Parts: sequence; C-alpha cells; structure tokens
Amino acid sequence: MINIETFVLGPVSTNAYLLSDPETKKGIIIDPGMNPKSLIKKIADLEIEAILLTHAHFDHIGGVDEIRKLKKCPVYIHDLEADWLMNPKKNGSTRWPELGVLIETEPAEYALDEGQTLEFLGIQFKVFHTPGHSPGSVSFLYDKHLFSGDVLFKLSVGRTDLPGGDNNELLDSIQDKLFLLEDDTIVYPGHGGKTTIGFEKENNPYV
Repeated sequence: MINIETFVLGPVSTNAYLLSDPETKKGIIIDPGMNPKSLIKKIADLEIEAILLTHAHFDHIGGVDEIRKLKKCPVYIHDLEADWLMNPKKNGSTRWPELGVLIETEPAEYALDEGQTLEFLGIQFKVFHTPGHSPGSVSFLYDKHLFSGDVLFKLSVGRTDLPGGDNNELLDSIQDKLFLLEDDTIVYPGHGGKTTIGFEKENNPYV
C-alpha cells in the first residue's frame, strides 16, 4: 500500500508529494519546494529512490539539492528544462527578489520524456509530456493517481504568461492527454486541493 502525503512548501504554497511504502521504508518525492523542513523531517527514516520534477519553476525545485545531498537520490526532469535548474533567470527566481534567494541546483541525473515508464516502490509511473505552463512540463500517472504539476488545477489551469508558456499548448495537453484518463482518476496539482478528471471535464471553466 502506497501512502501519498502532501506538504505545502514555500512562499507560494507549492504542493510537494511524498509517496512511500511503509513496509519497505522507501519513498519518492515529487516537486520538493522551498523551505522543505517539514518534508525533510518526515523522510528521516526513509530511503528516497528518486526526486521527480513536473517542471523547473523555482517554487517546485527549491528543496531539490538539500534533499538530494541528504538522501543521495537522483533527480528526473524533462530535457527542455534541464538547464533551468542551474539558471535562476530561467527558473524564475530572479523575478521575485522578495524571495531573498536565487534558486540554483546541480544538474539532474535523468531525463523524462513522453510515454516513458518509470518504476519505483514496485509500481509503474507513466510520464506524459504536458507543455503549456512551461515547455518541459510533465505529469506522472500511477494507477488512478495523476500528479499534474501546474498544468491542471481544481477548477483552474496553469498560467501561461511566464517564459515558454503557451495557452494553446496547455489546453491541448489537458484535452488530448489528461482528459483521456478515466473520470475517477485523482488529480494532485502543484497548488491547491485535489480533484478528479471527471469533475474537471464537467466543471473547469478554462477548458
């Protein structure tokens, strides 16, 4: 049985997700954001197999290096945003000087791409390339659990006014990929509360 826990981190309340198996004491982390103290405390006794990134905006990567060094685990990101990890201008941390910090990390160990299947915790994760919010945005699916990053939110969608954003691409990603999933698929977004594919198909005013 895989546990899914949400940690709301950093100045813009970014959702980081910890998926863990209490029997093997292994886990993976999706989008470790800034100020990850609560997450680090929770993983003290876990072996972290990987950090998966839905995209490389600063609020989703702020905790990457701290956790990677602590747990000696690899990082996965789409190639289109691989260099954003090392570039504060590209990852957006230069746009908000009030943060008081420029986010830079070491390069990722592995690249993600459309249709790829990853195996962690004894389960398979399917990778969807879902650009629009950013060019290298991806979503991760296992069973009926979808981690959508900043592509699809409850009753909303990701912003497209940042560098590399494209509203038409975003809507195509949602309609042609995510909305093809089963209606009872649970969506775990990068900000805000959970939803389902069926609810968003019926009620999301942006799609």
